[in-house]
Amino acid sequence: MNREGLASDLASVPAWRSTKAWTTLLLVLVVALGVDLWTKSEAFASVAGFPVVLEPREAVSDPSYRIPWHNGVRAISPDLLDFHLVINHGAVFGIGQNARGVFIVFTLIAVAAGVFIFGWWTRARATWAHIAIGLILAGGIGNLYDRMNFGAVRDFLYMFPRRNLPFNLHWPGGSAEIFPWVFNVADMLLLMGMALLLLHSRREDRRREALAKKSGNASEVTQPQTIRE
Repeated sequence: MNREGLASDLASVPAWRSTKAWTTLLLVLVVALGVDLWTKSEAFASVAGFPVVLEPREAVSDPSYRIPWHNGVRAISPDLLDFHLVINHGAVFGIGQNARGVFIVFTLIAVAAGVFIFGWWTRARATWAHIAIGLILAGGIGNLYDRMNFGAVRDFLYMFPRRNLPFNLHWPGGSAEIFPWVFNVADMLLLMGMALLLLHSRREDRRREALAKKSGNASEVTQPQTIRE
């Protein structure tokens, strides 16, 4: 079979029937999820200068719960990135505080939707889409693990510490910092996955437009001309 024939077959095969597609998805999911959980564990074991143990879960899920005070670690100078431990009761970058049950249900639905999109919406050849979905699933499951086990999400990445917005500007919440949110690897995985999926979607749209244009040109060439008497 030539390359064009193979590409055509892969374009028509749904991802759930492709061993390569499943391997790509699961490999990305396992590696990315492992990195997220490992970095959280290492951060909470060392950043404060002493291990921060989050238990019992009922105490951590209380919005008034706070991590013991600590200076944190200056990871990238000058003031580009600090490691600082925070408990997040909301979603990505602290959005939607104190809605743990809602986020657990939403994440479970999102994971199920991600698997459905992978299996029935993508095709075997859509490797970048499978990578993107793997990253999204890893990010969602990583934060879901925290909510289920600790009652909140473990965050530790703090960008642009000690840097404020210019011209005395403030965020709606009152903060003057350039980036006042503390986040984790799972949040990064979610954003990277969504960006890749968007790029893949745009690429597929362009590919379909090119194929439609090519098909239209081909039909014009092969269309028989009207015989004039």
